[in-house]
Amino acid sequence: MTFRLTALTDPAASPLSRRLAWLAAAPDGTPLGSAFLRLFTSPGQAHLCELTLDVHPAERRRGAGSALLAAAVAAAREDGRGSLLAQAVEGSPGDAFLSARGFERALVLDFGRLDLTATPPGPTPAPTPSSASASASASVAELPPGYRLVSWVGSCPEEWLSAFTRSRTAMDDMPMGDAVFGTVAWDEDRVLAAARAVADRGELLHTVAVLEAATGELVGFSELVLPADRSGDAQHYGTAVQPAHRKRGLARAMKAEAIRWTRAEHPGITGLLTDTAAHNTGMLAVNRALGYRSTHRSVEFRLSLLR
Repeated sequence: MTFRLTALTDPAASPLSRRLAWLAAAPDGTPLGSAFLRLFTSPGQAHLCELTLDVHPAERRRGAGSALLAAAVAAAREDGRGSLLAQAVEGSPGDAFLSARGFERALVLDFGRLDLTATPPGPTPAPTPSSASASASASVAELPPGYRLVSWVGSCPEEWLSAFTRSRTAMDDMPMGDAVFGTVAWDEDRVLAAARAVADRGELLHTVAVLEAATGELVGFSELVLPADRSGDAQHYGTAVQPAHRKRGLARAMKAEAIRWTRAEHPGITGLLTDTAAHNTGMLAVNRALGYRSTHRSVEFRLSLLR
């Protein structure tokens, strides 16, 4: 099949990455597929890039996907990248496409959903007032002595900003298989920039954190993002606990509070989505205990660009 590739200008600027884009089109201009290559700019991820490639189902097996992939690989190598990541649903045509082109399976992600339209098990705690500042949670009973939950909507309040930034290191040893995502250095500016990016999309960021009373440190956090119209499914962005405080029920307590808050404050949200590395058995057990049910699995592929 005859087609042409057109390089596009990506309007979605980001302080943490930049994107290249291509459109594959038929001679009459009909779009066939597209590819977006995200080039990470953080020092700890400068070796990485991430590909999103889509071809219309009716136009597959005609070379458009291979041409888009070749353009992305060439651009990544020209930029000095050492590794290219791409994701596909397990067993899908994308899985077969990447597997046949030298990509290695680096990580399997288990995707789950909690149905909020179902009757919650047991009594639901009384809702706490909404506030842009940190507030005590009603789920204290789920925590061991010496801890309490705090939560906020939107950007982290100044009161907690320094401690919350330090708490981000709880993600550093998250099980990620062979995906090699590099290291992400968090400072206060990056924390605030991430929250602004969510707000700029019209979405709502809700954060629950665990405070250790003896030290005043935040030793864990869980983030949830609600869609702009506050309806349908919301997405968990990350839940992590500092190593010294794990296996005490803190992750479950934070997620339980996020569930309670969503039910009380945003009844238009019908489900909560989460994705977890398939070998992260601890977090998978937390999700199952809270009622999340697996919907599908996705494979994170890696292609070495080193010759």
